[in-house]
Amino acid sequence: MSDFKNEFIERVEIANKIIESYIPLNMGFKSDICESMKYSLMAGGKRLRPILMMEVAKKFDFDMEEITPFMAAIEYIHTYSLVHDDLPAMDNDDYRRGKLTTHKVYGEAMGVLCGDALLNYAFEIVASSLKNSKNKDAAIESLEVLSRNAGISGMIGGQACDVANDGKELDEDTILYIYENKTSALIEAAMVIGAVLSGATDDEISDIEDAAGMIGMAFQIQDDILDIEGDEEKLGKPLHSDEKNNKYTYVSLYGIDESKNAVKNYMKDAKDILSETGKENKFLDELIDYLVTRDK
Repeated sequence: MSDFKNEFIERVEIANKIIESYIPLNMGFKSDICESMKYSLMAGGKRLRPILMMEVAKKFDFDMEEITPFMAAIEYIHTYSLVHDDLPAMDNDDYRRGKLTTHKVYGEAMGVLCGDALLNYAFEIVASSLKNSKNKDAAIESLEVLSRNAGISGMIGGQACDVANDGKELDEDTILYIYENKTSALIEAAMVIGAVLSGATDDEISDIEDAAGMIGMAFQIQDDILDIEGDEEKLGKPLHSDEKNNKYTYVSLYGIDESKNAVKNYMKDAKDILSETGKENKFLDELIDYLVTRDK
């Protein structure tokens, strides 16, 4: 196994321990919702957002204690978005990461509530951590970044535009708006929060945000490519879900070859920016390369 794979596994394990440590106790009348939250959170996943947050923080004045609650919170928010995406009213998917989706295990109503609970609990985690923060201004700024990028000016705004345009043939501006918000916004939040909490300058934070936006775009286009020519067993879900759900994507507009080139170009530009920002982080560079070549 390569050094990168070993290091990636180590970081996933770190993220998993953090995420699991915040899961509310499965007790009393709330046991059902807690069980569904745990099932959704621990059903697998690459943990890219908390890992990206941690690796960006390492480029500056890294403090694990400061970023830990935000690492958990961003994965709770990401997980809630997946739980809701899988619902019959959205993508109506039965499997994610090779396992039954939350609503297939716990029912549609509990699936809705589970997503709601994960979103709310993410902000409870962060709010509870503020009183012990060594730099409350940075923590409050990070909370603002998280809220904005998860909401109508970020992920939800992109999802709403996506839903409103179901089945329509989209132009480039609309596709880019959806991708920049539905996917990129939470990746940007992760990386910007890592920089803010670790003492980066305003210019460095701006550069990190630009690079993160490019990474988010590349990540979503790669998802589109994998939906067409990926390995269903590795992906853990059926192929051609975009076609099934009448989704018009970057690949629909430009084709596979041009989409692959776009992924490479976005990633090259992101790496160029990151190489000039903060301290060197070899693993972060390799992680970005992995995002281009991943098969799941």
